[in-house]
Amino acid sequence: MKAQKTVSPLLVAFAFFNIYVVWGSTYLAVIFGLKSFPPFILVGLRYLVAGLLMLAWCKIKGEELPERKLLWRHALSGTLMLVGGTGVIAWAEQYISSGQAAILVATEPLMLLIIDRQRWKEYFSNKFIVSGLIIGFIGIFLFLKLGVAPAHQSPMALIASIAVLFGALLWIIGSLIVKGNTGKSSTAMNSSVQLLAAGVSATIVAFCKSEQVGFSFNNIAFEAWAGLAFLIVMGSLVAYQSFVWLLSIKPPAIISTHTYVNPVVAVFLGWLFIHENVNTAQLLSLIVILAGILLVNVPGYLKKGKPEITEAA
Repeated sequence: MKAQKTVSPLLVAFAFFNIYVVWGSTYLAVIFGLKSFPPFILVGLRYLVAGLLMLAWCKIKGEELPERKLLWRHALSGTLMLVGGTGVIAWAEQYISSGQAAILVATEPLMLLIIDRQRWKEYFSNKFIVSGLIIGFIGIFLFLKLGVAPAHQSPMALIASIAVLFGALLWIIGSLIVKGNTGKSSTAMNSSVQLLAAGVSATIVAFCKSEQVGFSFNNIAFEAWAGLAFLIVMGSLVAYQSFVWLLSIKPPAIISTHTYVNPVVAVFLGWLFIHENVNTAQLLSLIVILAGILLVNVPGYLKKGKPEITEAA
């Protein structure tokens, strides 16, 4: 993809910083948010506020909503990716560390290959992709078998880890729903619909789980408010818009390298700020998983193609 005009290298570097470090740090921000907010109330507030802000910005620019027949696609996509995906992560981080959640989410490119049946012939005829899949899933097995159990004695840790993997699967399904069906609306407008749908859906889930019982905004700690604010502004607005902008000027295969960086950032920040334990098995599993993802993406790098994964956060 060629840029239509010269852009500042500093601006490009800042955008990469956002998708590398800011997205990687959202796992830690969730931990802070969970100190006072129940998980789905946290997620609901995050996406409702971010969606309203983005929608207001789009309307100020004079943009129109997506045509009606596409609204449901974006709403369903946003619900699957942001409630089924990141909402499940927020719930799971009650039982596992932010770094562990990030390691499991890093498997999304592997999940894509399993779900995208239309391209199975292309995928499974490539030795790099097949080798990467095998190595990646060996890494997942090692993580679940050796990385989770020693760190958490509670059976909920294993359940939460499996839930994160299922959430990653829902993220991929949601991304494929809107693939090639974005319509004439801008990416920002489509994203606002996804964010708002996710916010409403997460709020419904929260009430179904009775998270509102005993909850009061008067009892929210400052660090929880700070975590929520970071998720809204830096995670759902700044980092995501950086991702969208980079797609317009850089090869997607290069942009996809955030897949390798995010879990490393999450593990490091969790260890640095809240003293999360990182054992040797977890680090080994992370290396194996990232090696698998690297192999899976080799064909895309060789032809400057892309691992076609739609992201919103």
